[in-house]
Amino acid sequence: MKIKTSIPCSSESVKSKHTYKIKDQLEVIVHVTSNPLNLPMDELFLMAARINKKRSFLFVSKVLGKHIPVNPHVSLLGGAALAVLLQQESGGPVSVDLPEIVQAIRNPAVYAADVYASLKRSPLLIDQPHLFIGFAETATALGHSMYEVFSGPTRYLHTTRESIRELDSILSFEEEHSHATAHRCYARDERFFQGTQPVVLVDDEITTGKTALNMIRDLHMKFPRSKYIVASLLDWRSDADREQFTMLEAELDIEIVCLSLIEGQIEVHGSSIEYMDEAAPSMNAAAEPSTITKHYVYNDFDHMEVSSGNSLGDVNLNPYVSLTGRFGLQYGDNSLLDKQVQQSAAFLGSLRTGANTLCIGTGEFMYVPMRIAAAMGDGILYQSTTRSPIHPSQEVGYAIRYRDAYTSPEDPAVMNFLYNIPPGHYDELFVFMEREASSEAERPFVEALRRTHTPHIHLVYFSPPVNEVDKELTS
Repeated sequence: MKIKTSIPCSSESVKSKHTYKIKDQLEVIVHVTSNPLNLPMDELFLMAARINKKRSFLFVSKVLGKHIPVNPHVSLLGGAALAVLLQQESGGPVSVDLPEIVQAIRNPAVYAADVYASLKRSPLLIDQPHLFIGFAETATALGHSMYEVFSGPTRYLHTTRESIRELDSILSFEEEHSHATAHRCYARDERFFQGTQPVVLVDDEITTGKTALNMIRDLHMKFPRSKYIVASLLDWRSDADREQFTMLEAELDIEIVCLSLIEGQIEVHGSSIEYMDEAAPSMNAAAEPSTITKHYVYNDFDHMEVSSGNSLGDVNLNPYVSLTGRFGLQYGDNSLLDKQVQQSAAFLGSLRTGANTLCIGTGEFMYVPMRIAAAMGDGILYQSTTRSPIHPSQEVGYAIRYRDAYTSPEDPAVMNFLYNIPPGHYDELFVFMEREASSEAERPFVEALRRTHTPHIHLVYFSPPVNEVDKELTS
């Protein structure tokens, strides 16, 4: 489907300056140096105060489907936009151009589903092998959605915070400004990283680029090659940060290409906000309690029979879903995952009882839930839980208006957060959980879901029931 649009797409940069004030304590000034698609900043992100001494603010994306609910096709097209940038950089043909994708992101109800369907029917043809790596937690789905619209000799893996007992992490590196710094890479086969093909590192935002540089160093030491590509929606590197990329190119005799929709630099004035927890509008105490129903879709998916451990030494023996990207994917896996997604979406869509539905992924488990949400019908928004601690505020224009915290079902030592779910706003929630934990471990999460005052809550598990796993172990 071709869209008539006035959005420019040229090599000319659209330069601008934007000032964001956060609770009168922080001022972030964004100097945009490249915006060839003339994208409005307020359609890409909002600002919030981050509970992190290393970095006091956060660009809260309106595309990713993480902290802010979005049309799931918008998130999928965010990755597709980066794929088109890569295809243009390599001189390959495109079946859908960037202005079409941008128009679909800006007007999702009209265009997004059709543009995404067009990309699935006519993927971008790439003849040179490429290895895509998405960064956990936020960019697991962004990296997957960039990779999936290519047809050719491609591979994909996302990094993980998980500690998997039966596998050794082939690559490990640090994200220095994050609240959870360690990244691990659990490819099923070490040969997954071998070869001389370009590596595409995908993150939602580059602030300093240190995470990408750390990854390139570790990867190049073990599996050297000549070209690395860093793809992100936003690129805020300073001149000094960019010089670090140039120095690493010279040191390792490599080429690093950076691709993004927006480039610029930021300056920050003011101090970090130590505590700001404004009370949300009071909930209706007389509201009917939520009905909670469990559904199991594990028969629709293949699994990796590995277990994980948490910081307290507890072990979850339930298997992971095989084709999420955590264990590595080849292009030939994509059609199988498409089939699994469609089967699950048909079943879950038949369970819908309302017209206003929110689908929620959990942590790194974002892409498969996003794909299912996109195929469940109209009236659906999508977002995910997160580890990222952010200050809430009822101030107009502030990114995070509602927040609920709970201990992770996977690890009670780790806090997770639900953001921007107004009490009683949705008819129903579909909450996608890769693996079921014990009722005790899940109780804080379920209580947080109940506090949304949503009439119907569907817990959707992609692993067998916990009691079935226990039976297999004792039989």
